[in-house]
Amino acid sequence: MSKLFPRTALWSRRLRAALAVLATAVAMCGVVLAATSTPSSAATCNGYVGLTFDDGPTGSTSALLNVLRSNGARATMFNVGQNVQNNRSAAQAQVAAGMWVGNHSWNHAHMTSMSQAQMQSDLSQTSSAIQSATGIRPQLFRPPYGETNSTLQSVASSLGMRQVIWDVDSQDWNGASVSQIVANASRLQAGQVILMHDGIQNTRDAIPQIMANLTSRNLCPGMISPSTGRAVAPDGTTPPPDGGTPPPTGGACTATASTTNVWGDRYNTSVTVSGASTWTVVVAITAPQRVSTIWNGTATWDSSGTVMTMRSNGSGNTFGFTTMTNGNSGARPQIRSCTAG
Repeated sequence: MSKLFPRTALWSRRLRAALAVLATAVAMCGVVLAATSTPSSAATCNGYVGLTFDDGPTGSTSALLNVLRSNGARATMFNVGQNVQNNRSAAQAQVAAGMWVGNHSWNHAHMTSMSQAQMQSDLSQTSSAIQSATGIRPQLFRPPYGETNSTLQSVASSLGMRQVIWDVDSQDWNGASVSQIVANASRLQAGQVILMHDGIQNTRDAIPQIMANLTSRNLCPGMISPSTGRAVAPDGTTPPPDGGTPPPTGGACTATASTTNVWGDRYNTSVTVSGASTWTVVVAITAPQRVSTIWNGTATWDSSGTVMTMRSNGSGNTFGFTTMTNGNSGARPQIRSCTAG
């Protein structure tokens, strides 16, 4: 027994060493998997494009969301009101998957043949259905068939929405093949918006190739700005010109807005910042609304008068402001970004 013990101890040491090597290999594999599972996090975005899908939600919205998520893409879903009413869970799934939602009319009618009152009722009913299902009131409107006039644009604006058409038509509605959809999408340039549709198999099949083409050109899917109608970064900022280096920023923080008081012609908004004691918060207001009073912060404005940059002034982590509705009582301010420091 005494002669065998050293050999047994040696085997034990070798076994422990082998297990350690195996554990290291597993750990290294784990690191590799973690690094490769989110390649989009390292992507260089020198510009943003707006991927949009009309006519949802449909019976295949779930399949569309799966493809978008698996390819690291976010998009704006222009929803039809009665489809939302009939499929609330699919509309909720869009938001849960990180998509933005917009108004695409109640039942996809030719709206330019309607009276102003009919337009108002149609769009209001649609926005209410979307808000009821998702908790989000649309800030973007796409007219069915791209048909519009000044009256329709005015009605959309009165409801706190910016009209968005498109720069590139994928032609998926016209029976385009996967390769044709991909070729059409390859024309997208920074800031531009492409028209696609929920419920079309060829469109879903084209998404991986569309994303590969965008990545090769350092373009990324972004949100559509309610202020300009152009594609910008998901946090609402625009990329530097000519692919330059963005200005340095501080760390992250979180800003949460709530409406505290509402009167007939104005309302108060309170914003609480967490994660930083000094901060810069960018807030977007929907025209023709205007901020009349601010407190507990120092504000500057962009040239449009609708984007406010609020900086801490030593008064704590909660600031507020009063907004005059100016006839647009439905819209509410949107937090675009929060930067620490």
